Amino acid sequence: MSSGVTYPQSALLGALQGLTEFLPVSSSAHLALAPRFFSFPDPGLTFDVGLHLGTLLAVLLYYRSIWTKMLLGAARDPRGAEGRSLGLLVLATLPAVVAGLLFEKSAEEAFRDPRRIGVCLIAFSGVMYWAERSARQVADWRDAGARVLMLVGAAQALAIMPGVSRSGATISAALLLGLKSPQAAELSFLMATPIVAGAALLKLRHLAPADVDGVLLAGIAASAATGFAAVGAFIRFLPKSGFKPYVIYRVALGLAALFLAR
Repeated sequence: MSSGVTYPQSALLGALQGLTEFLPVSSSAHLALAPRFFSFPDPGLTFDVGLHLGTLLAVLLYYRSIWTKMLLGAARDPRGAEGRSLGLLVLATLPAVVAGLLFEKSAEEAFRDPRRIGVCLIAFSGVMYWAERSARQVADWRDAGARVLMLVGAAQALAIMPGVSRSGATISAALLLGLKSPQAAELSFLMATPIVAGAALLKLRHLAPADVDGVLLAGIAASAATGFAAVGAFIRFLPKSGFKPYVIYRVALGLAALFLAR
């Protein structure tokens, strides 16, 4: 098997992916650091992207009613409210698509360095703290203009660097641009759907049929189950807890990553 990991290790990585994809703590950082912390082979970025299929299933299931309403509404009337919302989401994904295509190789090599991960975890914690403190929280993302969605999309592109966190970047940007906390989280997770799907299709083409085995499927199942739970929990608790618990955790993990790199 090309990944070199066992069933328990794959399930652990899948659970980490599911829990941390939707929390602002960087799933890519956890997937890159876990093999070092637990002393097992690093299965590589393609295996990690395979685990993203689990979180893709989770977010599609959680937001199935919104996606169904949006797609059907856009099909009936592309210029209506649902068509406009879908268009805004498509627009917001473009910066991340460009960044992924330009820096795919760098993400697989240099960006998995624990020193870079540690620095990104700590540095971006300050950005998240500042964003929450500065937030006005007055708007719904559906009422925001193309400029706002493009800026949130540009923030999403930063998540190609492990340690930044896609949800942390997009929610922070949305808060700074005036979106309400629950709306910022919803926008972040809806934006994740096409990006995760595209990344999975792009990388999984490198997998041979023999690589899609029970070990990878165990990881995907763990990712889907924990991801679905994480979305619901985060949506419920973000207005109460804010970013503070995640900022503290990110700093601690960043310090651990820097210590590991010594």
